[in-house]
Order: sequence, then C-alpha cells, then structure tokens
Amino acid sequence: MHWFYLAIAVIFEIAVAISAGKAKGFTNIPWTIATLISGAIATFFLSLALLTFDVGIGYALWTSIAGVGIVILGALFFGERLEWKKMIGIALVIGGVVGLRLSGAA
Repeated sequence: MHWFYLAIAVIFEIAVAISAGKAKGFTNIPWTIATLISGAIATFFLSLALLTFDVGIGYALWTSIAGVGIVILGALFFGERLEWKKMIGIALVIGGVVGLRLSGAA
C-alpha cells in the first residue's frame, strides 16, 4: 500500500509544479489555490508512504519520480525542449531510483 500512497503523492507533486507555473507568482488566484491544495494532498500521501519507507528514501523517491514526470510532461504538453542532456539526466535519476529500490528501501 505504501507504493500506492507514494504514487498518489507523486501525481499531486507533479500537479503542484504545473499549478505553480500557472499561478504566475501567486497572482493568479485559481492556480494558486490549486497549487496549495495539490501540495497539501501530496504531502499527506507522502506522510502515509513514510510510515513504511525510511524518510530519506521516501523523500528521494518522491522528488525524483515527480521530477522526471514534470520534465516529461513539460516536453509533451508545454513545448519545453527535451534535449539529449535532459535525457541523460532522466536516465541517471531513474538509475538512482532503481538503485534505491534494489537496496531494499521498501
């Protein structure tokens, strides 16, 4: 169940990043509200996942997986460039996540 909680936390963390970008420095009120609500939900589900994961491992997984998701969604939907350097970075992050998982983190 902890992986399910972590997955929900990741989805809402991605929503935080997208909403924060649309909030324009918190001047766009609807997107600001979406940012704050998404952040609260992401943090809530992260805290549930951390009942099983070590804090450092859970947080590293959460931020890494969300970061990769944000970069990919930025390229797919927001016209952001996905250059080879970013692809190498994504591969390194994924390798790190796999390494954490193989270490018996959860």
